[in-house]
Amino acid sequence: MRILALILFCLAGLVHSAFAKTTPLGNRPDWSELDKFQETITRERFIEWLANIYAPGDAAVGVIAVTPTMAKIQTAPGKPPYLLRFAKSSLTPARYWRPRSAIPKDSGKPLAGVKIAIDPGHIGGKWAKMEERWFQIGDSKPVVEGDMTLRVAKLLKPRLEALGAQVWLTRSGSEPITSRRPDALRKLALESLREKGDKATNFAITKESERLFYRTAEIRRRAVLVNDSIKPDLVLALHFNAEAWGNPAKPSLINKNHAHFLVTGGWSKKELAYEDQRFEMLVKLLNGSHNEEVAVSKALAKTTLKNTGLPPYIYQGGEVRIPGSDYIWARNLLANRLFECPVVYAEPYVMNSREVFTRVQAGYYDGKKKIAGTMRKSIYKEYADAVVEGLVNHYSQR
Repeated sequence: MRILALILFCLAGLVHSAFAKTTPLGNRPDWSELDKFQETITRERFIEWLANIYAPGDAAVGVIAVTPTMAKIQTAPGKPPYLLRFAKSSLTPARYWRPRSAIPKDSGKPLAGVKIAIDPGHIGGKWAKMEERWFQIGDSKPVVEGDMTLRVAKLLKPRLEALGAQVWLTRSGSEPITSRRPDALRKLALESLREKGDKATNFAITKESERLFYRTAEIRRRAVLVNDSIKPDLVLALHFNAEAWGNPAKPSLINKNHAHFLVTGGWSKKELAYEDQRFEMLVKLLNGSHNEEVAVSKALAKTTLKNTGLPPYIYQGGEVRIPGSDYIWARNLLANRLFECPVVYAEPYVMNSREVFTRVQAGYYDGKKKIAGTMRKSIYKEYADAVVEGLVNHYSQR
């Protein structure tokens, strides 16, 4: 961390020419929106979070220069850098969400007053094959992640509300909430392929336009809903994990099964070359969502282990492991960075593990059934139980 700070401090200037672009469907940011964070974070904390969480290694070199009193941040080419002044002691910044400590406690209900948005990952339904989050073995029940996450979300909502929380779902069915469709994104898909240096065949353009629809336009629309309308204290992004399954009509089932949780972080130098990603990273860093994301994730990791017995998934790449839990990692995902409040991104169960496949075929049921020789709850009930218990444990500490 000290080496990176020295590099940033000694940087003579910022690189301009290479940083003109924004990500597909991204907007050029209004840097004045960071004014509310002026003099709210100390230099020491800014450097610590930048180097260890948000831009590990030398990822920020060339776009952020740190002086004793401020950070100079590259904006658009030909424009002056944004100057963020440091504080002598950290202050609570302006933000729409509240950390646990700022939510008044109600002795009657452990989640009273907590605003929670549940984001059931993916879309499901007729879109599942396009999303490549679908597989089927013979005449068995298809495994569809978007439908599975929605089922868990609908189990969670009334239970969390009964405990006092205000709860919203970013989607309540298997239809996208964005009005954009792949056919309208073909021009943008062509530009995306050219930027990546990929061959722009008709098939490639079709696949890229579909990806921009379900992975970009849909998530961006959910972010607008969360940030502009719901304004929750926490987003629960529900997912099921998977290993490579090959042909979705003849998938490979494996013995691996695990769980992990993701918090926002881990930008690469290549990602920070995009102006909108630099801006979005700084919003998350400066609004202080990291501590809350980690605290809630740790609570959920403990109850997930208790309820499921699943071991942690260990990344083998450059992802950042969060100290204090083998289950929590920092990654730069679109949903993590666009939702301005704390986001807990849950990835329990491997959908194409033999055990999980068997449990999905069993569907939802009350009580317990013998599954592969062991008495188990429905996988959906087990998932929901772990989340509810974790949230109660976390917010009861107010």
